[in-house]
Amino acid sequence: MPNNKIAVIGDKDSVLAFRALGVDVFDARTDAEAEDRLKKLAREYSVIFITEDIAERISDIVARYKTRPYPAVIPIPSAQGSTGYGMRGLSKDVEKAIGSDILFGDK
Repeated sequence: MPNNKIAVIGDKDSVLAFRALGVDVFDARTDAEAEDRLKKLAREYSVIFITEDIAERISDIVARYKTRPYPAVIPIPSAQGSTGYGMRGLSKDVEKAIGSDILFGDK
């Protein structure tokens, strides 16, 4: 089981400020690099933030961790702004858990 370490994966401009909060920062320039980093970090981190743009592009890898207790892989907006990917995922999770989308309302 991972310890209580927190990491963030993304482009340099989006993740560098997390270092000031004590979060371990990992720059990923390509999707392959992001996939590799996520797989390696999943072995020793409890929480891994990943920028939405990258998470969306490697969504098949990110999805593998949704059914596991650790790590929690959490999409966050990049420095360029939100793509909506994180909120869409949260909305689906809430709807699955309680049967209704209380965040955005049933469509």
